[in-house]
Amino acid sequence: MHKSKLILIPTPLGNVDPAMVLPSSAFHAIESLNSFIVEDIRSARRFIRKVSPHKNIDNINFYLLNEHTKSDELADIIKPLLNGIDTGLLSEAGMPAIADPGTSIIRMAHRNNIQVVPISGPSSIALSLMASGLNGQNFCFNGYLPIKQNERIKTLRTLELDSAKTSKSHIFIEAPYRNNKLFADIVESLKPETNLCVACNIGEEDEFIFTKNIAEWKKNILDLHKKPSVFILQV
Repeated sequence: MHKSKLILIPTPLGNVDPAMVLPSSAFHAIESLNSFIVEDIRSARRFIRKVSPHKNIDNINFYLLNEHTKSDELADIIKPLLNGIDTGLLSEAGMPAIADPGTSIIRMAHRNNIQVVPISGPSSIALSLMASGLNGQNFCFNGYLPIKQNERIKTLRTLELDSAKTSKSHIFIEAPYRNNKLFADIVESLKPETNLCVACNIGEEDEFIFTKNIAEWKKNILDLHKKPSVFILQV
């Protein structure tokens, strides 16, 4: 039996031409595969049709993997790989499994000695750090902060204290519709000299990436509502 591979395929950030940001290996993978694990079938079909307009979408098998997927459903999702069929794990935006579903199926692939092949591509987290001017040698991605305000503020202050001790950059994100609440808590809770990078709408025409200290941000309150953003703090 053919030894299958799980191929991790990135997608563009924002509404840009995939040829501008994706390597040829991503195009080759999409052209050659007929088995894909995706977050949303409709948007995945649309993206594949854009990248490979001559590909017969009806010949593709899609397997849904998102935040609603139950652990007992993973056995069905990995079946093609166990049967020797190369399968692509397709992100909605950016890199698969980084602040993105997919880690559970990747772990299962490793447990079954299935080769995992990552393809390079855009990552809002890496691009934000690159452009921030903050510590790119010692950093930590913290994912989503707590939803409850008192717990979120406590976490922000803990990250600030750790950064003061270690010079570490702390990266975190929020659901776009809660960005303004997070930004307000940051500027009201952290010390004036703490640096904050706000990276918003990365990959879009109105991309916004600026680093200022908290005292400066208080003079420049942003409207980040429903705009995908990455936040990085460093003391």
